[in-house]
Amino acid sequence: MQAKKKNQNNLRNQGVLIVNLYQNVNGHAIRYDEYGTDNKDHVLFIHGLGTSAIAWRDIPEALSSKYHTIVVDLIGFGGSDKPEYDYTISFFSQFLSDFLDKVGINKDDKIILVGHSLGGYISIDFAIKNKNRVKKMILFDSSGLLNEPTPLLNDYMNAVKIAEPQSRREKLVQVFGSLLANPTRLLLVVVDIFVSVIEIKGAKEAFESAFKNSTSSTINAAEAAKLAKIPTLIVWGESDKLIPPSYLDKFKKILPHAQIITIRDSGHSPFVEKPAIVYQKLLDFLS
Repeated sequence: MQAKKKNQNNLRNQGVLIVNLYQNVNGHAIRYDEYGTDNKDHVLFIHGLGTSAIAWRDIPEALSSKYHTIVVDLIGFGGSDKPEYDYTISFFSQFLSDFLDKVGINKDDKIILVGHSLGGYISIDFAIKNKNRVKKMILFDSSGLLNEPTPLLNDYMNAVKIAEPQSRREKLVQVFGSLLANPTRLLLVVVDIFVSVIEIKGAKEAFESAFKNSTSSTINAAEAAKLAKIPTLIVWGESDKLIPPSYLDKFKKILPHAQIITIRDSGHSPFVEKPAIVYQKLLDFLS
């Protein structure tokens, strides 16, 4: 294990892109990708509910010429282990802290958090509990201020619960299409990957637990106020139906210092529908 880690560090220092890595975190295998060299600022990408590292497409690799980027499959999702836990936001925050320690990002090394949807909520919670570890924060269409599931979130959950495989896939195609400003942009392979992963033992339970916990709790405004010194960018798709742009007003109240950008002709994942625009916005903010 030590030899393997040393080899990875050597590759990292040479700027080699390392994908499909696994790290043991508290006895669980956690899958992640890594790009660039670790003598640059560290950027950690945190995906949303039911997705994985692949959701970010080419953005992390594109940024690796200027930053050291890490894209993790959260515990319970993607290629990571799916143990039986209560997947609370606090649980995910602690997981991230343990994961960073394991991959050699020390507590003295400040990181840039990039979180999408559930990943945004986790990013905020992590920053509240680890202010000294966070340099900047970028939130895409973040959850964390939902008092209850939105109608499309309920459709998402109900689709996952459908027992008959073909009916479930058909419903998921509808839901995933609704996540986009233009449903014709949907790549069916994205649905097929989700369907295959959700069948893995523990995946559905992890999804349901994370869904319940992320839609029945909210960010503590008083705690969020302590993040005023962390530069924050909030990005929202103007056509997001899962977590509508109206939630931006709530985020403005708890993170009044944040810079806010809306992306036209994009839904819940602006980095999927408008990658070039998003990439430039990220570069502008990070620099």
